[in-house]
Amino acid sequence: MKYLIFSDIHSNLDSLENLLSLKKANEVDKYLFLGDLVGYGANPNETIELFRTIKKLHYVRGNHDKVIAGLESSSLFNPVAAFSAEWSKIQISDDNQLFLKNAKRGPEIVDHFITICHGSTFDEDYYVFSMFEAVESFKFMETQVGFFGHTHFPIIYLLRNDKIDIVPLSNNTRIKLDPNTRYLINPGSVGQPRDKDPNPSFVVFDSTRKEINFMRYSYNVKKTQKKIREVGLPEILASRLESGI
Repeated sequence: MKYLIFSDIHSNLDSLENLLSLKKANEVDKYLFLGDLVGYGANPNETIELFRTIKKLHYVRGNHDKVIAGLESSSLFNPVAAFSAEWSKIQISDDNQLFLKNAKRGPEIVDHFITICHGSTFDEDYYVFSMFEAVESFKFMETQVGFFGHTHFPIIYLLRNDKIDIVPLSNNTRIKLDPNTRYLINPGSVGQPRDKDPNPSFVVFDSTRKEINFMRYSYNVKKTQKKIREVGLPEILASRLESGI
């Protein structure tokens, strides 16, 4: 079974369209999405509508999804995130807002052996940025393999014999799973990469071959930037896309 794992689209319609057009994206059996479908970008409504056409999809909500669905206030967001969230609320249809409201809270176990969540396995809003935070997540993870988003930073945490290690991810990194090791994996972001590489990223997990493959792809960044500027969203949401920060 092949799974495509992706996260943090953030209303970047152009990037999502390119992802779904890739040959490797059409060779998988299931799609696993780790939350934050909307927020930041200029096409929240269109992004939700395209996302809803994906077949064999499992997904959990992100913190931006909750706020734009009206389930939480944007008051805890920074000013740029809050502005884009409130703007997005106005843009989406009632049907798409209901879709966001009905999105599941993570973590969720898929096919009995994969955990998916947005922030961490114990708190959907918690950022996993260090070994300490990863250790805490492993404590609440019931499977050997787990995937998380939220940080927009691709990385793998490995836990073996109570010792934790980190594997940074670069394009076409391929890792064979060890049966005596547990894995907590962030595939990076489709809509707003923050690891200083503007190219979006995703992971393909081949459960038969016990293999993780990390990949990047390109899209028309300037087109996306133009849309953001035209609708009047904060300039940083456009400029950061070309530098991957």
